[in-house]
Amino acid sequence: MVKNPDNFTPGHTACAGCGCAIAMRQIVNALGKDIIIANATGCMEIVSSCYPRSAWSVPYIHVLFENVPAVASGIVNALRAKGNDHTTVVCIGGDGSTYDIGFGSLSGMLERNEDVLYVCYDNEAYMNTGIQRSSSTPLHASTTTSQAGSVVHGKTQWKKPIVEIVAAHRIPYAASTSISFFADVEKKLKKAQAIRGSRFIAIHASCDTGWRHETDLAYDVCKLAVETGMWKLCEYENGEFKMNYKPAKLKPVEEYLKLQGRFKHLTKEEIEEIQKHVEEEWKKL
Repeated sequence: MVKNPDNFTPGHTACAGCGCAIAMRQIVNALGKDIIIANATGCMEIVSSCYPRSAWSVPYIHVLFENVPAVASGIVNALRAKGNDHTTVVCIGGDGSTYDIGFGSLSGMLERNEDVLYVCYDNEAYMNTGIQRSSSTPLHASTTTSQAGSVVHGKTQWKKPIVEIVAAHRIPYAASTSISFFADVEKKLKKAQAIRGSRFIAIHASCDTGWRHETDLAYDVCKLAVETGMWKLCEYENGEFKMNYKPAKLKPVEEYLKLQGRFKHLTKEEIEEIQKHVEEEWKKL
């Protein structure tokens, strides 16, 4: 993925240590030049495409929060009508666009099985607009709209299982990966690029501002998310489920949680609740 280091160029305005900026480089460097990016409103659009500058060295269009899959569907159908069956159309959206505001448009794209690769960079909140909770935000995480107070301790709902929901649309490929597992990211992006029809990849990417961790910990925090079972590396290929990373023993979730200020308010009972949930989900899978 370092063969084309300038497809997402330096000089963007992302925060120091931004995990999502790492994800952008991984995406464009793995997929190459023959792509068109349709990017929903969000952190990565703001930091990379404010006129008159752009960090993208590939064709790029900024689209509203709610309709990037619809716009990408139009792009790919226009290309195919012109006889272009080789250019990969790539949707990029954060969890706010993917899980919430644009979910209806995404579901429609998947139901039609449009020939689009959708990539979600999942930083687990609306980081660009003020760190508000999304349906991707983990249980008990503190955000500006799920504050940790004396009565309610952060978000009161579990994280939405987006990959399973997407796979239920019976598309050819749906997967999850993490910025900390470079080979897994590249393998899944290239596999998805070679498939025709709707493909979906969720990339877990930290936000040091919203997660409240040190700026040099993006890799470590995201790696711990996988090693503790808080995030899974998996894929659905033509409906067949596969776990891509199966440690002999999961690390305690506390190792992941304690690095982040958004979880600093957790009680012992709440940490145990999260640990139990992770273990039950792991056994189920």
